[in-house]
Amino acid sequence: MARGLDHIVHAVPDLDAAAAFYARAGFTVGARNIHPPAWGTQNHIVQLPGVFVELLAMADPSGIVPHGERHFSFGAFNRDFLARKQGLSMLVLEGKDSAAEAQAFRTAGIGDFDLFDFARDAKRPDGTPTKVAFTLAFARDAAAPGIGFFTSKQHYPENFWNPAFQSHANGVTGIAGIVLVAERPQDHRPFLKAFTGADVTADGSGITAKTPRGDIDVMEPASFTRRFAATPPPTARLAALCFAVGDLATARAALQREKISFFEQSHQLVVGPDLAFGATLVFEGAP
Repeated sequence: MARGLDHIVHAVPDLDAAAAFYARAGFTVGARNIHPPAWGTQNHIVQLPGVFVELLAMADPSGIVPHGERHFSFGAFNRDFLARKQGLSMLVLEGKDSAAEAQAFRTAGIGDFDLFDFARDAKRPDGTPTKVAFTLAFARDAAAPGIGFFTSKQHYPENFWNPAFQSHANGVTGIAGIVLVAERPQDHRPFLKAFTGADVTADGSGITAKTPRGDIDVMEPASFTRRFAATPPPTARLAALCFAVGDLATARAALQREKISFFEQSHQLVVGPDLAFGATLVFEGAP
């Protein structure tokens, strides 16, 4: 069964600045959360129906647990990512049966990691405390070591998802997809098929896995530039996050109101990585 997008990690050195940028761009940004010392990270969440963007930065890296033979360290990966650059660091799919997913990844040769259980305190919109908890099953694409991959199963989804956090002034209604840039997109096809459980199709610009919640595109740098008029990151990296917008005029007005520069073409507004903290943000309207 195919797994849909769960969330995308946008790693940044300055969490306050990134959260302020997303808010200026018309997103509703959640409160700051602090992860356990073993991760050493902190975040803000931008919720959409069934999927979210995790704005992530380091908090206190002194207690980060290192990678082990069968242990993938979330904190160490993002610490090392931020030591080199900022941008989209991890692609996360919805978890359904974490143990079965870990075994499937092991069988497919894309990961032999122990499951990771994680919980933190949270707050409801009225301020009352609650708890959220997750089980993570990690995978690895040998052709893309600079990207983190895992599935995330939520144990208290009723405490996490809230429609009030999913209403955005820019008119964004969901995630249309994520774009990975690679010199040879076909090299990533076996991994993508095993990781998503979805069919992977090919066209002239690369390959696509159509998941139940957003497409995952892998394309060559030249194709990326033609499609988005933006400079791609070094390969193989996550390059662009595409948002679905009900009314493109609403998104356009939100960006113009805050004087955020964008490029417009073919039912798309594109904010380049120089402004969007190393990521290309794409607002896609209906044709």
